[in-house]
Amino acid sequence: MGKVIEVNNLSFGYDGRLTIKDVSFSVDKGDFVGIIGPNGSGKSTLVKLLLGILRPSGGQIRILGENIEKFNCWDKIGYVSQKANAYNTAFPATVEEVVSANLFSRIGLFKPIGRKHRDVVYNALKLVGMQDYGKSLIGNLSGGQQQRVFIARVLVSEPEIMFLDEPTVGIDVKSEEELYCMLARLNNELGITIMMVTHDISAVTVHANKLACMADKGLVMHDPKEEDAKKYISQLYGYEVNLHIHQHNCDNVMKGDEDNV
Repeated sequence: MGKVIEVNNLSFGYDGRLTIKDVSFSVDKGDFVGIIGPNGSGKSTLVKLLLGILRPSGGQIRILGENIEKFNCWDKIGYVSQKANAYNTAFPATVEEVVSANLFSRIGLFKPIGRKHRDVVYNALKLVGMQDYGKSLIGNLSGGQQQRVFIARVLVSEPEIMFLDEPTVGIDVKSEEELYCMLARLNNELGITIMMVTHDISAVTVHANKLACMADKGLVMHDPKEEDAKKYISQLYGYEVNLHIHQHNCDNVMKGDEDNV
């Protein structure tokens, strides 16, 4: 497996105060990485640095083998932002329109979407179990359903890496479990590398093969199956953390009947 993300001695700060200092790590193709840590530890900041939204104060980032300053294949990188599902119920766009918006760079902003691209949209929605909701207004969907739609919007560009910033915020426990199972399938079956910021430590360790633990301006990468992972993460948060490293049964999650997602 090749490395799709390489970070060396990365530092970043605001107004002369470092929030991330001398961080180094790598991510292999097909990894599912949970980015965890207390509030204010720099999780979302790290994601924005890896997306090129923020410029580092020092160090180097390589994405898909290319220095991030020269990287220009951003269609291979997907991003679902924090609270992306916070849509007003009066928002007039349909699910198909939301997903197809990510195709405009490919087909042109004012050009009609042809059969080929409609099929791309449908297949992306099918991957997340939302193919029957194409004509529904995005604002009429539940939080879990909306989050799936925004993941489908990312999938139309066939990304190699997908970043998600707290995608389970505002959705119920059942929808959360189904979302994790769906992401695990995208990771396992399509080989999409996933980097996800989350506070749901017990949930993410069911599927993640790596945990990027952030605190004190640094980052330590752990395998959740390691014996010292539970001890380290408990110290990180200041209370005992249980890591569930067994695999949930996700067989019935993506059957197309997602009315309650």
